[in-house]
Parts: sequence; C-alpha cells; structure tokens
Amino acid sequence: MPVTIRPRIQNLQASLIAEVAILGLGDPEVLPLWFGEGDLPTPRFIIDAAARALEAGETFYTFERGIPALRQALADYETRLHAKPVPADRVVITTAGMQAIMLTMQALVDPGDNVLVVSPVWPNVRAAIEIMGGEPREVGLGRQDDGRFRLDLDALDRARDGRTRAIFVNSPSNPTGWVMSRAEGEALLAYARQHGLYLIADEVYARVVYNAPVAPSLLDIAEPDDRVVVVNSFSKAWAMTGWRLGWLVGTPEIVEVMGKLIQYNVSGAPTFIQHAAVTAVREGEDFARSMTERYRAGRALVLDALRGLNRVQVAPPDGAFYAFIKVDGMTDSVAFAKEILAKTKVGLAPGRAFGLGGEGHLRLCFAASRDRLEPALERLVPFLR
Repeated sequence: MPVTIRPRIQNLQASLIAEVAILGLGDPEVLPLWFGEGDLPTPRFIIDAAARALEAGETFYTFERGIPALRQALADYETRLHAKPVPADRVVITTAGMQAIMLTMQALVDPGDNVLVVSPVWPNVRAAIEIMGGEPREVGLGRQDDGRFRLDLDALDRARDGRTRAIFVNSPSNPTGWVMSRAEGEALLAYARQHGLYLIADEVYARVVYNAPVAPSLLDIAEPDDRVVVVNSFSKAWAMTGWRLGWLVGTPEIVEVMGKLIQYNVSGAPTFIQHAAVTAVREGEDFARSMTERYRAGRALVLDALRGLNRVQVAPPDGAFYAFIKVDGMTDSVAFAKEILAKTKVGLAPGRAFGLGGEGHLRLCFAASRDRLEPALERLVPFLR
C-alpha cells in the first residue's frame, strides 16, 4: 500500500471563517469584521526597534527559549500586572501564541488522550489537540439570567475520564467576551489540583477588559508547583498580529522540554523581532492602554446599533473585542454569513466555527475605527432587522 497523509490530518476541518472570508477577499467594497485583529498598523516605536536590531546584525540563531532580555522583560511585566513573582526562567518565547498552544499539546497529549476545552472557543485550539491524536472534549459555558456566560464546573466534571490530560480555558474569551472571575479561576485551579490535570490558560486578551486594567489571571493565584501553563501574545495589546510572536509562563517541567520542542519545530523566534518586543514591553504601556480605549469605543458603537433589534441578542462582552450575536431563527451560520456578505458586503465570522454553543451566532470584531464600523453597521442593521 502506498504511504498516504495521516487520516487525522487529511480530515482536519478547514476554517469556516476562511470559507466565508475567501468569498470577499480582494473586494474593495467589503468591510471585513471577520478576523481577530484591529485595523491599526504596529506603532512606529516598535518598528524602529526592529530596524535598529536588523542594522545591528541581530539576524542569527539565538536561544531556543528566547533571548534573556525579552524573557526578563516579560517576567517583570507579568509580575507588575499580577503582583505575584514570575521568574524569567519560567518564561518561554514562541513564534506566536498559537505555537505556544501547539507546543503545549505536543508536550502533554498522546493519541487517545483528551483535553477538556471550555467552549465556544477559537477553532485552532481543537485542531491542535486533534493533530496530536487527542480528543478535544468541548464543555459549554453556562448562562446567567442576564445572558452573560459563566464557567460550568459540573459539566467539566461530567466530561472528565481516565484519559483526560488537561483543561483548556480562554479568558477573556474569543468569541464570547466572557471573562473568568477570580472566584471561577480559584475553583477551576482547585479542580485541576484535585485530579492532577494540567490547566492551560489562553490569556492573549488579558489587557482587553472594560472594568479593570487587566483581566483576572491564573498567575494571580497559582503556586510555583501548580500544573499551569499561561499563553500570551504580542498580537492584541501592541498591534503585532503579523509579527507572529508570543510567550508562555509554565511549570519547570514544561519549560525544560520547550527548548527541545522549539528546536525541532522552528529553532527559535526571529532574533530581531524579539529585540523589538523588548521595546514593546518596556515602552508600550501607554499604547496598550490606548488600544483598549479604542476597543471600548467600538464596543459601545456596536452595542448601541444592535440594541432593540427584535431577532438579535448580544450579551455585552466584558473582555476581548468581539460581539457574539445570537440571531433568532438562524440555523446555519455559515450560509447566513455568506448571505450577509453577498447582500451587504459586510464580513462576519460564522458561530459554528467556534464549536459547541456557537451555532446560531455570528461573531463581529469591533477592533476597528469608527470609519469602518459605522458604514458596516449601517448596512448590517437593516438586514438583521
């Protein structure tokens, strides 16, 4: 028999967001609100730092787990935000936050294992588990009386079995905007401790919250020996999506193997980008805060426009920069998003892409200027009405 692509890889689901977006890419009339990024370029002070690093010859291989200056800068940054010491030797630099997730799954998941995934969730998470031969077991967020989301520990417990290796949680959440409270984090950490599970927290939207300077983090409460991995990224707070740089804070055993995994995956993040990232962390606090204020304005604009539409429900997001819009009577969000694109030239992400609890919803990214959001809403609101 000829050698073929692994069936698990061959059968990976292609992105449903991309399935919609491909129909409108390149059309100048389309107002794209489907991808998770803002419309501002990276600020000049970071670009200049990258240019200086290039001029200085920072173009060679470097430390697999990241240059010491960046690991220390991030340790200081996390310690400042969370008032609990984060040593530099617990920080690993990765080529994007997504790679931090993928490397963690490589370290933890064998074929036949499963990971409990709090859902709805960014679809790449499920794929990372499946690539390793594992099973993503989605556990839906609960709902409060006011429509906001909540963690459902009972549902997590029902999904766990002897092959469960870890719990994955994203807070602030893409796509729901749910922010895990400190009490929920403490309960989740206690559960993971009780059952000897790893707890993987995607906190890439940690700076994008609307009632506090920073979202509650597992770094606020975890002890040094807790099996906790916290993933973060430069993409959201510093407008660096295309730079593909992230980091994780992990246990000593995770950090130890990360050097080997990075060596066999990419050999390390680009050196000159890491030097630019030092500048972003040390000098970019005002910019990070301004980005959140920009997202706050977009949030208000979208919520005001959607308020009062009879067939639309949207819980105000406490974090991240998405409106997760429930549309009554919609049963196929992919087809509906394509119809919206064809008839209004507004690009939205279909809720089905985000797994359990996603169907019946659309995700609108409001990390955009008023000049983009206002005309998009002027087209969208009559269609939804």
